[in-house]
Amino acid sequence: MKMRSKFGLFVTDHEFNYDEETGRGPSRWGTLKPKWRTCNDGRKQSPIDIGTVQVNSELGELQRNYRSAQAILRNRTEDVAVEWSGDAGSITINGTIYRVVNCHWHSPSEHTINGTRFPLEIHIVHRSPQNKTAVVGILYRYGRPDFFILSISRSLSRLGMGDQNLGSINPESIGFPDSSYYRYNGSLTTPPCSENVIWTVFRQPLTVNRTQIEALRAVLPP
Repeated sequence: MKMRSKFGLFVTDHEFNYDEETGRGPSRWGTLKPKWRTCNDGRKQSPIDIGTVQVNSELGELQRNYRSAQAILRNRTEDVAVEWSGDAGSITINGTIYRVVNCHWHSPSEHTINGTRFPLEIHIVHRSPQNKTAVVGILYRYGRPDFFILSISRSLSRLGMGDQNLGSINPESIGFPDSSYYRYNGSLTTPPCSENVIWTVFRQPLTVNRTQIEALRAVLPP
């Protein structure tokens, strides 16, 4: 059974949400639309407990080639996202270039490691020219404030007034752990739950404080 983020828990005016009592929660996603059947019937669904996944030392450092580009901060109802409108660069996996599209947060984390769930997770979404998807996941533990969230905190507090222009943002400023990572073939974690998504999840978490997580949650519907 998938563990879903609490960020969308009380959303009632969206096509899907995280509240089972509405009949549109995670266990029902696959029945809401024919094109969402994979949410129930898929065989490689994300998120997973990745503690038992082998870390392949031959993968090497994640190949990142990011650059600064214009971005906005948006409340997408099910999450809070930074969306790039320009070319903010890419990652390369097995010779395929995937350009960054957005990053968004989930709290608590969707992935677990050896059964341990973390207070926050960021997903950095990339797509190839062939419309294939690769997502980089980074987990957070409680500790010092996260610099990237701190850098957008003023825009975050104004998100109730609509999309916020962030100016030029380099995805590299998210901060990437200097550590090994897990790689597996999974799916999108929200409808349509499409599979054949390449996941890269870093083993070493970053740090975030409770105030920052509360700020992310506060801008979504009460």
